[in-house]
Amino acid sequence: MSMKRSFVRAAATLAVAGLAGTAAATPAQAAAPAMTTTLAAATVSSSTAGGYITRSEIIERAKYWLGKNLTYNQGGSYPDSDGKYYRTDCSGYVSMAWHLTTSLNTVGIGDSADTYEISRSQLKAGDVLNSYYDHVILFDKWDDAAHTTFSYYSFGSTPVKHITGMSINASTIDGHPNGDYKALRYKKAIDGGTDGIGMWDPSNHYFHLRNAANAGGNDAGDFVFGATGMVPLSGDWDGIGTDGVGMYDPSNHMFYLRNSANAGGNSYEVNFGSIGDIPVMGDWDGNGTVTVGVWRPSNHTFYLKNSNTSGVADKSFVYGDDGMIPLAGDWDGVGADGIGMYDPATRMVYLRNATNAGGNDFEFQYGTVGHKPVVGDFDGDGKDTVAVWMPSTHVFSINNQNTNNVADYEFNFGGDGMIPVAGDWDGK
Repeated sequence: MSMKRSFVRAAATLAVAGLAGTAAATPAQAAAPAMTTTLAAATVSSSTAGGYITRSEIIERAKYWLGKNLTYNQGGSYPDSDGKYYRTDCSGYVSMAWHLTTSLNTVGIGDSADTYEISRSQLKAGDVLNSYYDHVILFDKWDDAAHTTFSYYSFGSTPVKHITGMSINASTIDGHPNGDYKALRYKKAIDGGTDGIGMWDPSNHYFHLRNAANAGGNDAGDFVFGATGMVPLSGDWDGIGTDGVGMYDPSNHMFYLRNSANAGGNSYEVNFGSIGDIPVMGDWDGNGTVTVGVWRPSNHTFYLKNSNTSGVADKSFVYGDDGMIPLAGDWDGVGADGIGMYDPATRMVYLRNATNAGGNDFEFQYGTVGHKPVVGDFDGDGKDTVAVWMPSTHVFSINNQNTNNVADYEFNFGGDGMIPVAGDWDGK
């Protein structure tokens, strides 16, 4: 399993789609901090103590103590849902949520070989803010796309609490000075979201989305977004853990991104790149948010932005060759996306874990002539892989390893003239 960020999916196809000409949505105002202590939750662990654990399971384990009216007591302990006991204080609570083999204290969390410091902008569910000598809280989610307010779990006093609407810039957080906290990530926490598949139909501008990567109905939605002439996109634009949809207009290099996978207005409208560029979306800096990028066929150069805003690229470098299709994904499961290329002429796949010039970390042949590449984490192991879809037969060939030309399974989905996409539509 991997420590995957999940939630980036670029539509790796050059077929065109439609004009998202609706007005941009206005971000909601952040609410004042609020506290919950009464949620009762039951959970069954799929991880083992000390093993890899998905971020969603970390949060479910945190919820297990919420609502039980436990008394804060550094000399006490209480079991998780499997009957394993952990100390009933802030660091014992985090140890329980992470499913550690023992209850660490805040110094132990900070010094552990299994944690490392990250920037606060990179915080995701299951990460922590740790005050080395005093206190630790478990990060839940960002409450807004700007990453200025967040929700968290805490057992710093009786009982366990869930706090929403906390400013990341507040002078104190959970009763302790803001400046004392460091953002830390548990190395064995993996995103673990499983991608579904979908289609965008240029003839009527409909998305048809399915939560699983197999044959069946469109349980994630059927809706109109875009218009003639664009390329469909998908990604977690706001960093909340589910993918939205988007469109790229090659005629004016505009990106139209919507945070939700449904019909409605644009959450972001970004002018980036030049005529002739090919869109490629990724979490380039590992902060949990998927942002815009392009690859320029004329000079084989990637231009990447770390925010969904117009302006100059944050990073540019040469990679690829004539006639290739750019890809992006978390190939090694470390939480940030790398880049790649698919060569339709040879069906060769070239993947690089980093977003810079250099050699290939993976190199293999996959697919046959006519296949369209589609990137996703189709088995929830934390690593993105390259699948292919055949327009003539509507068959997806899913490969859960970035290895040579053998599909793990195949199924029919889509129709003539459609363009394949992939995404974690339900956050599961």
